[in-house]
Amino acid sequence: MKYHRSLSLILATLIAAFSFAGAMPVHAGESGLPYATYNYDFREYIRFTPAAYIPDGIIRGERFTYGGESIGRFVTPQDISRSPFGDLYIADTGNNRIIVLDNTLENCINIIDSFVNEGVVDTFRQPHGVCVSQRGWIYIADSGNNRIVVLDQDGDLVKIVANPRSESLDENFVFIPLKVTVDYADRIYCTAQFMLEGLMVFDDSGEFSSFFGTINVTITTWEMFWVRISTREARQNQRLFIPTEFTGIDIDPGGFVYASNIDNTGEQGVRRLNPRGEDVMKKGENGNVGGDLWTLGLGELAGPSQFTDVVYRVNGIYSALDRRRGRIFTYDHEGNILYIFGGLGTQEGTFNLPVSIEYMNDKLMVLDAARAEIVTFRTTEYGRLINEAVSLRFDGNEAQAVSLWERVIELNEHNELANTGLGKAYLTAGDNEMAAKYLKLGMNREYYSIAFRRYRNEILREHANTGLTVAATLVVAFLVYKRIRKKRKAKDDDDGGFSVE
Repeated sequence: MKYHRSLSLILATLIAAFSFAGAMPVHAGESGLPYATYNYDFREYIRFTPAAYIPDGIIRGERFTYGGESIGRFVTPQDISRSPFGDLYIADTGNNRIIVLDNTLENCINIIDSFVNEGVVDTFRQPHGVCVSQRGWIYIADSGNNRIVVLDQDGDLVKIVANPRSESLDENFVFIPLKVTVDYADRIYCTAQFMLEGLMVFDDSGEFSSFFGTINVTITTWEMFWVRISTREARQNQRLFIPTEFTGIDIDPGGFVYASNIDNTGEQGVRRLNPRGEDVMKKGENGNVGGDLWTLGLGELAGPSQFTDVVYRVNGIYSALDRRRGRIFTYDHEGNILYIFGGLGTQEGTFNLPVSIEYMNDKLMVLDAARAEIVTFRTTEYGRLINEAVSLRFDGNEAQAVSLWERVIELNEHNELANTGLGKAYLTAGDNEMAAKYLKLGMNREYYSIAFRRYRNEILREHANTGLTVAATLVVAFLVYKRIRKKRKAKDDDDGGFSVE
């Protein structure tokens, strides 16, 4: 056991080292991939897997024209967002503009770099975030101008959110919005620079409403002990026990907010916040939605994953972007890791400074601020099967997912989620013996216990008549034996205590 864990430790270190250097590609699942594709099993050992997604191309500003002229190179872009109508919005931060691509990602259909404000042309300054509401309004985090600008579909000004004031805010607070999203009621949620109290929420009129989803940091007894005995100089060098900033946000059709954050413990880098701001995220079998379970690496790669953005996809599936190692972690609605891929490097499919992730046309897209480009990934058969099976399970159609999970196991026999999926399907169908078999392979203790108990009761019921017959026969035989023995004893007494054998 120690040997296998040591081997996994070495492999994890090699993955991080190669991804960082970019000089030696690690091949796994698909030939020629510049990154490893892997997952973790129940015991938290690394299991290399077939690739769920592979590089599909790079989008750069130079390839597009608008109004007959080249739009030029993106400069330090910070955010990408898919609109409800299928278009892709890019916050081209360094160029102080928003670029809009059509749903084919082949044409630039709009450039938003100004708007009319009280009869005067107003411009953006370092816009870091952008999103589009269900009604088509465009929300732009105009960071350099300390405001959120809301435009309608025609680019006309709807409102400006600026200078929030509240008893909850410091008198000298400077509003620098970074990422923004909006729900079905036109409530605005945004991350703000140096804002540790949580997401900032503004009502549909643009007034600051409240903080949302504050991260409570707990101090362990051991940490409290060391703080008390440490010198003043040592305490100044220790990390402060304060909440962390949210780094990215998205919202699902039900109004739940998905928010990524930097978690120094490596246990929870994403939160799912209900309308009351309470975290209702499920953490899966490993109790972890914080990225890599192994946190070794070289230099800046050492330490837990750092999620810089999150995107909600469909049917409870969401993906988080790790800026520390350039990984993409995808989870289901129960918090189980579905697949992991990506890395830092210089080859196509790797990143330098990943800042934003989006899902569009069944593709995953990652925005690299340093290279000023969008890297796209398309699904493989392995990834498609997992996505479809998880979606069916999310809708309660376990039986329909059986054939998909069986094919997943053909491609990767160590996929515990597939074995668990088959086990649950057989459990629903009433085949408790097969359910117990696959749930054991899937290392799912909770459902295995249910399947085993049902199978045991089933066996007992099947053999109940035989058991009762045997028991009754034994009882009758015992009674007959006792009676015969009693008669023989009485006869011996009548013969004066002697018997002839």
